[in-house]
Amino acid sequence: MSRFYLTTAIDYSNGNPHIGHAYEKVGADAIARYHRLLGEDVHFLIGMDEHGQKVAQAAAARRLTPQQQVDEIAQGFQAMWKALSISHDQFIRTTDEAHKSGVRALIKRIFDNNPDDFYERAYKGRYCVGCESFKQDAEIVDDKCTLHPTRALEWVEERNWFFRLSKYTTFLKRLHTERPDFLRPDSRRNEILGLLDQGLEDISASRSRFTWGVPFPAPTSTGETQTTYVWFDALPNYLTATGFPAKGYADRWPAQLHIIGKDISRFHTVIWPAMLQAAELPLPEHVWAHGFVLLGGERFSKSAGVQLDLYEAVNRYGADAFRYYLLREVPFDTDGSFSWERFEQVYVSELANTWGNLGSRTIAMIEKYFEGRVPSAPQTPLDASDEDDIEAYRSAMGDLLLHEALKRAMAIAIRGNEFIQAKQPWALAKSPDSRLELEATLGALARSIARQCVLFSPFMPGKTQELWTQLGGKGEVSAQGLLQIMDLDVKEWRVTKGAPLFPKPAEPK
Repeated sequence: MSRFYLTTAIDYSNGNPHIGHAYEKVGADAIARYHRLLGEDVHFLIGMDEHGQKVAQAAAARRLTPQQQVDEIAQGFQAMWKALSISHDQFIRTTDEAHKSGVRALIKRIFDNNPDDFYERAYKGRYCVGCESFKQDAEIVDDKCTLHPTRALEWVEERNWFFRLSKYTTFLKRLHTERPDFLRPDSRRNEILGLLDQGLEDISASRSRFTWGVPFPAPTSTGETQTTYVWFDALPNYLTATGFPAKGYADRWPAQLHIIGKDISRFHTVIWPAMLQAAELPLPEHVWAHGFVLLGGERFSKSAGVQLDLYEAVNRYGADAFRYYLLREVPFDTDGSFSWERFEQVYVSELANTWGNLGSRTIAMIEKYFEGRVPSAPQTPLDASDEDDIEAYRSAMGDLLLHEALKRAMAIAIRGNEFIQAKQPWALAKSPDSRLELEATLGALARSIARQCVLFSPFMPGKTQELWTQLGGKGEVSAQGLLQIMDLDVKEWRVTKGAPLFPKPAEPK
């Protein structure tokens, strides 16, 4: 059985989960569930980034200790991921002792294998606490970071340990040139290649001004023990989650896929590969940098005042509908917009009127005309058309174009409704001579709906299981094999009509 180790960016512990966090987790969850349908041994990692100056400042503002702050926030994030049916296998926190030991072991390994890669240096520069990184002139507009325009940049002067990132420029150029699928989509890769062409500066690997973090494993020449720079603490979580440096970590490492936001692609595709190369460890196979969810053309941001109540969005039509809307409406390879009006349109037209209605009316007719048992049916043109869309669905999922995969799955549902209108089972039922055609029609429809349950299950795990059960399917829809989907045999399944999958919203009075 092939393994598939999938990670998301770990979320920063300075506020509540927002729609950007949800978009990344739901997308990664759909990918994890898809690979389980392929029969792969999936390990899906998410977690919390709990160190750094921003966390310490947020805790101080609330008169809490940093640990109290991160414990409270981690609990809130975990509750949201449960509400959204995120099927992660592991939840890592950078305050875990095993992670902190792993970070120190990784840094020590770099010292051992490439001792000149760390050196001491005095540094002056403008620092964005929001990004937890120093900013170059190109990243500053009106004396503010372009990503955190409401935060004042801090002028920092320190003597720290530095990592010789510039040494790895040629290696990184070769990586992104010879492995063009290392970073996708292509637009992100082009951005990184442009960055590399401008030249890389060495980066600070430690801090002296605060202590909330992992102690850097080497003291400075003056004997001072500093704190590991937060990105040197956060990025290794993908490795420390495997148990590194304990024996057996290589059973999972390297990761097959990192899912991240485009704003942190530089850290994951420049700094992280350089760190691993310095430590003489394998690189992850792929990094996917998704875009942003926008509201009125602006990125959701607490600091910029562009916010949405995530629980309100989830509760509006249920978690599965929210998952579907996010991944259907916001392309996974670029930015996309959220609006309440569009959410309702998609919910009613695609979920209630198309897919929910198809399942409901098919089950009702099987109950009425065949006493609730799915009739035997030969292959029909509906099956052949389904097979074409299933192949396109698999291709889109392989390319991580989740929105395109959903379009293909919904196209099968749309065709099912068109098939009903063309065959008109209610008219066939009036003539005994049309009995075989009626059996073929409803049997083919039930077979198609069973396939749709499998295809939609990575996106809507709750509703697909509900319809699968109503259709008479045994066990978990998520346990079905995607590669065997055309062999699904629904003959003699016992259907049970249930409540509408997607109740329509009440009409305004």
